[in-house]
Amino acid sequence: MSDMDGLREGLKRVAAALKDAQVPFALAGGYAAWALGGPEPNHDVDFLVDDEQVERAKQELDRRGLEVVQPPEDWLFKVHTDGVVIDVLHRSAGRPLADTLRDASVREVISVEMPVLAATDLVTMKLLALDEHYCDFGTVLPVARALREQVDWSRVREWTSGDPFAEAVLFLLERLNVLEPVT
Repeated sequence: MSDMDGLREGLKRVAAALKDAQVPFALAGGYAAWALGGPEPNHDVDFLVDDEQVERAKQELDRRGLEVVQPPEDWLFKVHTDGVVIDVLHRSAGRPLADTLRDASVREVISVEMPVLAATDLVTMKLLALDEHYCDFGTVLPVARALREQVDWSRVREWTSGDPFAEAVLFLLERLNVLEPVT
């Protein structure tokens, strides 16, 4: 099985398990962008779960035969399946987690219906993840360009205001004629 096949199978397996267990969740990260029309990622799958449901999510995934691992970071756990690692985050940047999950829309992703983060929340989270230790605009620009018509850019600007990395990307998107400049 290729890494891409493993990522897709892992995505389906974790989504189906969370859905079956009725744990509030949404597909996040690069695969959420892909589900919304962006480029397909080749390195990981991310889900977002309600922070109050973390222990239940871990138990339900474990009960279904998935290997759950708690890394040192306190904002996610990992699921090993199909030869890949799936990240399950329970902290988001930009807005309260409950609001982000509530605004997710159900879409069919690789033949499984699941909640997928809204484009505005997804782009906001990607922008706010940039910092002096991880500042790869190359991962954000293609997603922003692909999803530009689905994003409420005034909200993104509001939610990322004051973050120098996010503001730099927004400036660059303006200069690349992806966004209308703010006057």
